[in-house]
Amino acid sequence: MPDAVIPPNRLLFRALAGTFVPESASLDEAGWAEAEAIVERFLGTRPPAVRRQLALLLRVLDLLPLLRWGRRFGALDAARRLRFLEAMQRAPVLLVRRGVWGVRTLAFMGYYARPGAAAAIGYRADPRGWEARR
Repeated sequence: MPDAVIPPNRLLFRALAGTFVPESASLDEAGWAEAEAIVERFLGTRPPAVRRQLALLLRVLDLLPLLRWGRRFGALDAARRLRFLEAMQRAPVLLVRRGVWGVRTLAFMGYYARPGAAAAIGYRADPRGWEARR
């Protein structure tokens, strides 16, 4: 896929998603592949400039922790990852705050849009609406 975002940032995306959605730690390789494919399919509908901006944001989120802890995001422990992302969600730069919330949304989409997650949380929506439940 041209301008793919997730494959070159796979480990970072998984670290971010694991911080936003702790339940994702239970995913096996097939589950992660499914979640990443969901996100990548969605990103494929976005303009190339948006995909490039997201890839740049991911690189920035990976490198910024070097300034405080001397480690990239993926090398931080869970508590520091959470502290870092909470700080980024309150950053004075609006674009950074929006970007972090966007990455959070993508992590939720990838995890919860999987059929396995819907079953795990008891989500039983049906195109027929409430009639299907009767």
